[in-house]
Amino acid sequence: MDVITRDDIVNWIQACADAIAENRDTLTDLDAAIGDADHGANMDRGFKAVAAKLPSLADKDMATVLKTTGMTLISTVGGASGALYGTFFLQAAQACAGKVELDARGWLAVYAAGVTGIANRGKAAAGDKTMIDALAPALSALREAVELNTPLGLAVARMAAAAKQGAEATVPLVARKGRASYLGERSAGHQDPGATSTTLILEAAAKAWSA
Repeated sequence: MDVITRDDIVNWIQACADAIAENRDTLTDLDAAIGDADHGANMDRGFKAVAAKLPSLADKDMATVLKTTGMTLISTVGGASGALYGTFFLQAAQACAGKVELDARGWLAVYAAGVTGIANRGKAAAGDKTMIDALAPALSALREAVELNTPLGLAVARMAAAAKQGAEATVPLVARKGRASYLGERSAGHQDPGATSTTLILEAAAKAWSA
């Protein structure tokens, strides 16, 4: 694919909902080890609510789809995850306002806006054992791919691969942010659930936009 259209955004959001539902128990198990054991259920509830709204957005532009996604996640996921993922999609929506399609550089701008929104809201950095540990490597991989004029579909696949590697790298880390930070050294040895759900979301994009 050369560009991302409004329909591609819708397909991605639906793929996110499917991936989260499929991995709900995995996310819950990860969160049970270092959190409140509700990340899987909360994310599944949020994306099911988003997916239910997609048919009503048939005549809306991509910015509206992303904004609706963000607002729905904030109102249905709850807690830190709802606020952070909601912020991601709201900032992404602002970055593509008025656009009918995105090339690789356009997607980079949209994704970077979302990541910046999460970083600013959560006050987290790479190495804190949060979703940033998946988001930031994915951003670096995407930026490098864009600079090399990599085809869009392949660039997004490299994002997802970098996110997965980043999530897996959270296992030995000691959490410095969020609920897991209360455990101190005991948070080491477990993969961060937020970084894992981030990976699922970016893998969904790679799958939806692979054509």
